[in-house]
Amino acid sequence: MSKLVISEKLREFRSKSKMTQKSIGDILGVSPQAVSKWELGLSYPDVTILPELSRLLSCDIGDFFE
Repeated sequence: MSKLVISEKLREFRSKSKMTQKSIGDILGVSPQAVSKWELGLSYPDVTILPELSRLLSCDIGDFFE
């Protein structure tokens, strides 16, 4: 799996859900900069955040890795 795929999926799902990086960061307790780094493929969200992140974005965790 490529981090590029994860980052593209995250950006796609966030855009579809009409959420900002700030709103996601606020809900997850991370900075908007952290969310930006995830979308740019510079870092990954912690595995413990994935269930809440997928719930927020109305997708399955596995969708990030397809």
